[in-house]
Amino acid sequence: MADEERYAQIVSIGAHDLSTPLATVYGFAKTLAGTDLAEPAARYVEMIEAAAAQLRDLVDELSLVTRIERGRYSPALTEADSLELAREACAELGERVVVSGEGGAVQVDPDATSRSLSRLAKAASRHGGIDSVTLVIRGPELEISPLLKSAAGVVTGEELRELGAVVAVEHLKAIGVEVTAEDERLLIRFPLG
Repeated sequence: MADEERYAQIVSIGAHDLSTPLATVYGFAKTLAGTDLAEPAARYVEMIEAAAAQLRDLVDELSLVTRIERGRYSPALTEADSLELAREACAELGERVVVSGEGGAVQVDPDATSRSLSRLAKAASRHGGIDSVTLVIRGPELEISPLLKSAAGVVTGEELRELGAVVAVEHLKAIGVEVTAEDERLLIRFPLG
């Protein structure tokens, strides 16, 4: 077994093994958050719940990129509207992303694609040092801007500094989507038909 394949398998096993205790922590934190706790315990449980959710997302991202790298990712593609997909993806980011444009039909694995778009918009904002970005949809093409030159390598996954961006780009490429940085914009082009 090649070293790269062995490493990918180890990461895959680790992500799988982390998911069970993490689900327990998250589940009990959510249960406790629903009870009547005094301060500061209520705030601590809220922080534990948020951290457990972040860890769950990181484990999911490691698992996804490992399946892609090992050639074991076979998404169930379905038709979705690109504008609705972008709105859903960026809902969690609130005012950090302004979504506009006109949607079109694209073939995607909706949950993973939504997460990928969210991670790219978040990375463009965070690594660009800007408060918000725009996500303009033109049918099968999405544009995130501004994408500052200093952030382009991180957002496109060329500079390995942000797991979410790396996984997002690898995932989108795995479903046939082209991701490029051009003229302070991140262009995401879904294949036609």
